[in-house]
Amino acid sequence: MSKDIFQVYPLIDKKKKGQRLTDKEIKWFIQSYTDKKIEDYQMSAMLMAMFIQGMDVSETAALTDAMLESGEQLKFTGKNVIDKHSTGGIGDKASFILAPIASAAGVKVPMIAGRGLGHTGGTVDKIEAIKGFNTALDLKVFQEKLNKEGLVLIGQTPDIAPADRLIYALRDVTATIDSIPLITASIMSKKLAEGANGIVFDIKCGTGAFMRTTKDARVLGKSLIATSKRFKKKAVALITDMNQPLGNAVGHSNEIIESIETLKGKGPKDITDLSIALAAHMIHLAGVEKTFDKALKKAHLMVDSGKALEEFRKLLKSQGGDDRVIDDYSLLPQATEVTKVTAAKAGYIKMFQNDQIGLLLIELGGGRKSKADKIDHAVGFNFEKKIGDKVKKGETIFVIHHHAQQKEIAEKIKSTFLKEVLVMSASKVKTPKLIIEKLS
Repeated sequence: MSKDIFQVYPLIDKKKKGQRLTDKEIKWFIQSYTDKKIEDYQMSAMLMAMFIQGMDVSETAALTDAMLESGEQLKFTGKNVIDKHSTGGIGDKASFILAPIASAAGVKVPMIAGRGLGHTGGTVDKIEAIKGFNTALDLKVFQEKLNKEGLVLIGQTPDIAPADRLIYALRDVTATIDSIPLITASIMSKKLAEGANGIVFDIKCGTGAFMRTTKDARVLGKSLIATSKRFKKKAVALITDMNQPLGNAVGHSNEIIESIETLKGKGPKDITDLSIALAAHMIHLAGVEKTFDKALKKAHLMVDSGKALEEFRKLLKSQGGDDRVIDDYSLLPQATEVTKVTAAKAGYIKMFQNDQIGLLLIELGGGRKSKADKIDHAVGFNFEKKIGDKVKKGETIFVIHHHAQQKEIAEKIKSTFLKEVLVMSASKVKTPKLIIEKLS
């Protein structure tokens, strides 16, 4: 820890007024909070000041360094250690698909994943729908498994970027999520600490993403790539559409089922195409294939041959998960009731207020309103219509999976969806482009 001593109040006040914090001030504040010398409410105030006033490039770099240096940093030999990071979205379960694909192709994939953040679901929360799956491995076991088996998925440990783990939980409940400097520092402190030699970023933009516009997504992508470059890591970023759920399933068990179906070659086109594209970029960055086109063919082959599915099965077995779920979905937590949401009139699906879908899932129990809340893995939604689809009056748009005692909540969700989330058009609507742009 720095020997420099500062006071909390003046630093919060300084940032609140839009003044630039020095590297030493940022590092002292982060380390002091990690050491529990600064209270949650003080860090919340600082985060809000950073969110509102913004941070310049040097402040963002100092924040990333401080969060990275707050814990251990792993190193792996060889250039084939590649990870992927998504900025989060509704129904984004791509990690469960692309990681086995890349691993089956010869990429070592070290995944240190997060829990739900704001209206978006978390990879760790979703995989824990599978009974017995242990995301709480220590770093020694994490390293051993990666070297031996090539694929590991754990939650953020107290050792890896502990400052980010603490701050992440605060951002989730204090409306300080969609800040490019805070997102950059959070993502990169974890990815740099876990020892990956290259990173593929999936930057979501649209109504269900933290970056609402392509312009903002591009700014974040450039920030992440610049930080990767500063640490001599290879990086590619894809800007992808998040104006509607990715795939058809939303909710933890539902998304695990859809992931397995996709690995079986039977998933929705959008989640299949995106997962294979991201996996192909990982295969290419790792040097397994010399061109992206060859990497793309290899990614397809890993699914078609069943090797990716077997890699997922191996991951479950390795970390204590019940791999029987691959063949028997009833072993996952299941809701007992369904409520269908049908179209009030004929037309075309024009748009969804996609973040509201995530918030509706939270109302159902499939997300957190406070840090202490427990996730209900059984509840969720399944979409039968997407943007651009033609819908007849009375035709089902999506299905709510809920418990018997939640009928009243389900009816409220149905009403909210039809009034505030769904926008219909009388004329034909173009299907949105899934992969909008590539940055490298």
